[in-house]
Amino acid sequence: MRHRAAVGYLVGGLIVLALETVAVARWQGWWPSRMDREVRQQSMQVLPGADKMPAVPAMTAELPAEPPRPEDRHYAQLRSQIRWVTTRLGQSEMLTPDLPSRMLLARSAAERAGLREVGLGPEDVYGIINAESSWVPRTGASKDGTPNLGIAQFEPATAQAVGLRDPHDVVEAVHKAAEHMKEAAQWSAQRISGLKLSPQQRAAKLREGVSIYYNLSSRGRAAWNGRNTHQLPRETYRHIENARLGAREAAFLQAELGLRERDPDPAESVMTAAADAKPAYAR
Repeated sequence: MRHRAAVGYLVGGLIVLALETVAVARWQGWWPSRMDREVRQQSMQVLPGADKMPAVPAMTAELPAEPPRPEDRHYAQLRSQIRWVTTRLGQSEMLTPDLPSRMLLARSAAERAGLREVGLGPEDVYGIINAESSWVPRTGASKDGTPNLGIAQFEPATAQAVGLRDPHDVVEAVHKAAEHMKEAAQWSAQRISGLKLSPQQRAAKLREGVSIYYNLSSRGRAAWNGRNTHQLPRETYRHIENARLGAREAAFLQAELGLRERDPDPAESVMTAAADAKPAYAR
């Protein structure tokens, strides 16, 4: 009797073990079910005419490379001539172009943007970058949280509008800033066209307008009429002052480096003069 019971328990255990093995095999995919086999067989069937269907090209995640621009070679030459030094900004030490490199960029950008046509020059480029970032490439933010990128502190929308591919590329950013300044100078000249001003006063007001255009939104800048500069936001008024101080610094540097107006090759003249001058300045 006991022998029969033992045999029964053994047989039952083997049956349970076999069922569990089958379940595990199906769960792991080792033993496909009837439905799985039918689906697999259907997927392996070749549709009539499938061999005549055109091949579908494989998808690729690679984006087409941007076509080169005419200025790319000039930018590359300038990048190779930029010299970097450390400067302290608040509690942090950061990199900045040395003073001859700043003048190199400002002169090249002013020349290529044609700023003389609108009454501006390289010292004004230098001043605007000084007002925007003190010539320290970094990321800032407007009051509304919009990021301000790179050495020229372009907002993303403005960078796209002026065709700036990389706001963190100091060479391209300074050149695009100069192009933006030309547009700003044309706008400023229209705003002050009805004012009775001496040539010196008109030149100063023109530069105020450039800072206002560069610093404020289209809505904010529309309130300026050339007479109400003192009513502008504190940040914009500070921008005007810092741009003015930067322009004076640039004029001093040009005198120190012995630079001439209208040099045939701004890059060569700046770097040659810098080699003969005192050690590079650092802010």
